[in-house]
Amino acid sequence: MLYGMIDIGSNTVRMAIYRIEGTHVEMLMKKKHTVGLAAYLKEGVMQKQGIDKAVEILKEFRAFLLAFGITHVVAFTTAALRNAKNSAAAVGEIERRTGLPIRVISGDEEATYDFIGATHDLSEDAGLLIDIGGASTEIVSYSSGKIEQKISLPIGSLAFRTKYVHGMLPTHAECEAMREEAEATIGSATAFSDVREASIAGIGGTFKGAAALYNALYAMPVENVKMETRRLSEIIARFSGDHGINEDMTAVLMKTVPDRIHTVIPGLIIAEVLAERFHSKEITYSDSGVREGYIYSEVLKQ
Repeated sequence: MLYGMIDIGSNTVRMAIYRIEGTHVEMLMKKKHTVGLAAYLKEGVMQKQGIDKAVEILKEFRAFLLAFGITHVVAFTTAALRNAKNSAAAVGEIERRTGLPIRVISGDEEATYDFIGATHDLSEDAGLLIDIGGASTEIVSYSSGKIEQKISLPIGSLAFRTKYVHGMLPTHAECEAMREEAEATIGSATAFSDVREASIAGIGGTFKGAAALYNALYAMPVENVKMETRRLSEIIARFSGDHGINEDMTAVLMKTVPDRIHTVIPGLIIAEVLAERFHSKEITYSDSGVREGYIYSEVLKQ
């Protein structure tokens, strides 16, 4: 069967179409719009403009699904709408105006689906799984292929950019302010206090963009998915500062992260702090995550 999944995230709204035959799952296509819903949270309340943006994109996706007769569809939303003070009212309005039922998944569920999706094809059976989203960061520690601890932290690339950054790219002072909050928030996750020298599997847009940027800067093949964490501070320094960046660096950003130019450095600061906190030497980017985890845990078990 064909199965449509819509993920209403804090930074992007994505639709992916899968062919599911028995236990075989194949993604046929995906579409995304960079909406930045987290930026429409004002004093914790999702504004009408954000709701209107979500409705516009979801109507487009629904029309596409109807045109191809795809009736097996699930739509879910994560931190931006989940954490809004008017979450129920905002989600209810979006459902009414689009005709799509929307499931609000908890931070705990998001971390679980992330883990299931990302580790399905990984050879490592122990380590950390991290998803730096627009408004939240999910961390899962696992051993022998099973979850040991998981947490959702209220820090994200778009939330940091909205709160701290006044230009397109952050200044040194803005980077330090973001780093300070990241250290305090990550340090509060006491359940992970004993984790050391863990391998990190990174999923989501921040790590996808980081891998593309890393490969361009260090002359790695485009298919490379491994990043040395000691390089993160170098990348952040190259694309932050008080005097702008040169044409070559601008070209690299436009070529590798056109949709995430404004959020990639805030996201990398969170990644850098996490790598330092857990004494991790390498990050491996995985292209699977919450959507695939939902399929493996909720669809295939039916």
